[in-house]
Amino acid sequence: MTTIPEHERVRLEAVARDDLPLEELIARRLRGEPLQYIEGTAAFGPLDLLVDERVLIPRPETEGMFDLATRMVRSPEVIVDLCTGSGALALALKSRFPSAAVFATDISHDAVEVATDNRYRTGLQVYLAEGDLFDPLPTAILGTVDLIVANPPYVAEVDFDSLPADVQWEPKVALVSGPTGLEVIQRIGASAASWLRPGGVVICEIGEKQGVSATSSFMDLPAIVRQDLTGRDRYIVAVKP
Repeated sequence: MTTIPEHERVRLEAVARDDLPLEELIARRLRGEPLQYIEGTAAFGPLDLLVDERVLIPRPETEGMFDLATRMVRSPEVIVDLCTGSGALALALKSRFPSAAVFATDISHDAVEVATDNRYRTGLQVYLAEGDLFDPLPTAILGTVDLIVANPPYVAEVDFDSLPADVQWEPKVALVSGPTGLEVIQRIGASAASWLRPGGVVICEIGEKQGVSATSSFMDLPAIVRQDLTGRDRYIVAVKP
């Protein structure tokens, strides 16, 4: 990148101030730093959220999962968001379903800090907990969850270096699952059924080439693959019988 598009320059001009001159912001962008990190915010659904290098930048694919979830469930009482990152899904779902109890977890302490800041920013009350997937959830909701959503790490270790340069600015722990890229998806698939009530829904974001392998990870649920707006395999969806 030797120059930046005019629309990005306009956005950076809006961020610039005396102690953060435009030239410095442009230099950061030219080094590959994502525009949202420089601006400090990212839009997601009805919300404008704080983001920085501690969390993934919310993407249209994940917003598609939010839209899919809101079409599949009505009046949910209990919602769980795994690998919450900035809290985007949890907070957007709380905004859409204000009477629901929303629980969000992330293994990253930094991510939970950002999600907490966004909880205060939005005024939306969600339960945030640091820990691995389902582990920090209260056992009282076991078997009662109406909706589980997850945007887990699903990149294979060997593929990290081939990711776009701006993506490599984002936290590796939120991108890379392990040698195959399926490790976290498989663990979600192994446990989701026990947390859902009958009729409960789980939606998990996946890589575009992981549809068959990811579907087989949800052994106790009849899972199918759904596509994103570009027609790529992007979500595993299952409803507990």
